[in-house]
Amino acid sequence: MGLIVMTSAGTTCLAAGSASLAEENAQLQQRVEKLDKELDELKKLVSERTGSADTQAQKPVWSSLDIQLYGYLKLDAAYDSSRIDNGNYAKWVERENANSNDDQFNMTANETRLGMLINGPDDPILKASGRVEVDFYGSGDAENKAHLMMRHAYMKLDWPADRFSIIAGQTSDVISPLLPSTVNYTVGWWTGNIGYRRPQFRLTKEYGLDAQTDLKLEGALARTIGRDNTSLAGTTDSGEDAGFPTLQARAGLSLPLLGSKRSDVGLSGHWGQEEYDTTTGGRNEEFTSWSLNLDFTQPVNKWLSVKSEVFTGENLDAYLGGIGQGVTTTGASLNEEIGSKGGWIAAALGPWDKARFNVGIGMDDVDRGNVNAGDRTLNHSVFGNVYYSLAKNTEWAFELSHWRTEYRGSGDADSLRAQTALIYKF
Repeated sequence: MGLIVMTSAGTTCLAAGSASLAEENAQLQQRVEKLDKELDELKKLVSERTGSADTQAQKPVWSSLDIQLYGYLKLDAAYDSSRIDNGNYAKWVERENANSNDDQFNMTANETRLGMLINGPDDPILKASGRVEVDFYGSGDAENKAHLMMRHAYMKLDWPADRFSIIAGQTSDVISPLLPSTVNYTVGWWTGNIGYRRPQFRLTKEYGLDAQTDLKLEGALARTIGRDNTSLAGTTDSGEDAGFPTLQARAGLSLPLLGSKRSDVGLSGHWGQEEYDTTTGGRNEEFTSWSLNLDFTQPVNKWLSVKSEVFTGENLDAYLGGIGQGVTTTGASLNEEIGSKGGWIAAALGPWDKARFNVGIGMDDVDRGNVNAGDRTLNHSVFGNVYYSLAKNTEWAFELSHWRTEYRGSGDADSLRAQTALIYKF
């Protein structure tokens, strides 16, 4: 009986303890579920806030559009065996009858370039974009106080389905669109390569003539860049005073001309006027600026391509032709539009491993009958360079070039230029 009583009492106590433990476990389970729910809510809140921060980082608060920064930092150092104009970059050799073999050394970071590409909003019919780009070759103070210079500032409206686009703003000329690859900042200007940048309104239309041939037509109304007329009490810009924009046009074909790789051939030209107000009988002097140009690009194989341009025209100083001479304003050739012709050819080789090479030659030949004694009549350059990759986005460059400038009368000059640069691209 005692054993039975003890067993019954033990069973009763065990049952009571099990019931109490089950109730406690149920309460604990509810608390755990509540904590899990609160934790999930906290995770969701943190994720939303983190995502919002990431979105703000990807789309800056100052614009809802896609903005990409680009450019490079560049330090140039150059030695010239004779005095070069302007020193930091080569345009021509100064007359040697006064400064024979006057060597010089220059160093600058002014070619450092900053730019922004702006894209959007997305539209399947019309794509809008823009570009802003500057360097530090603006005119101004001492070498270590460089000023900004606007290179590009334009908007582009593109209808891809129609292969039609509009550019409004400042950008490169329609004419002579090619550039040789040089370490020297001037890329052949004043020695055979004409064309610069100016405000313009441009239309472009492309046609597919067949499976391998495309035609590209471009036309622009551009600001006529003239010069100040200092003969008057107040200066007057001769381009503005003409009362009419400059016309530019180009027709380009892309087709398999010399092999399996397509050639690009373009014919371009411009026409514009300048006007000088005079104090003689109220008579105005008018000058015409015009050019006719041919450009050609030919990829030969994966490591060699060739580019070339030729030109002829008058009053081309605003287009970096005529060796910087447009109209004579003094002497026996007073008010004479200066004619010139020339061109350049360059080959790009490589890359091989970490190195790529460029070689080229250019010439600007001015009509001697349009200039006075002491003015430039011929500018000729030959160059070769190497770009070597030191690390990702970082290059070292070296260029050796020979320059010869001839003058009407005495002063013909030669210079050997050695230029090196460090470039960090971003």
